[in-house]
Amino acid sequence: MSVQFICLGIIVLTGPIIVSSLWLLSIEFIGVFIGLWAFQAMTMKNLHVFPEVHERSVLVTRGPYCLIRHPMYIALLLCTFAMVIDEFSYMRLMVWVLLGIDLVAKLTYEERLLTQHFQEYSEYQHRTARLVPFVF
Repeated sequence: MSVQFICLGIIVLTGPIIVSSLWLLSIEFIGVFIGLWAFQAMTMKNLHVFPEVHERSVLVTRGPYCLIRHPMYIALLLCTFAMVIDEFSYMRLMVWVLLGIDLVAKLTYEERLLTQHFQEYSEYQHRTARLVPFVF
């Protein structure tokens, strides 16, 4: 969890938050859109910073969750990717790669917990992608 926030902090603090290039701004906008859409579909009752599943949680499969299981993670990766490319340095790129590795590790752990908590999660995994539809 702390790796995620440290990486995000480094990326945000070492370059502009709003990118200057139109194509990078498009990527950043797509990331923000997916994140807001996921946040709206998740509702506050199910939203947790930590991956542990609460007893009263429900499995959300609407909105972007009907296509991908972790839209908030891909939203974060898209936004930060645009920021890294806009103000490129190898250090920022390495931090972004570390962020991606951390998020994949976190979602792997989270999926193990969700499989234990929700009987229907295995079937949901078979019909959706983790982060990128038709890819991963």
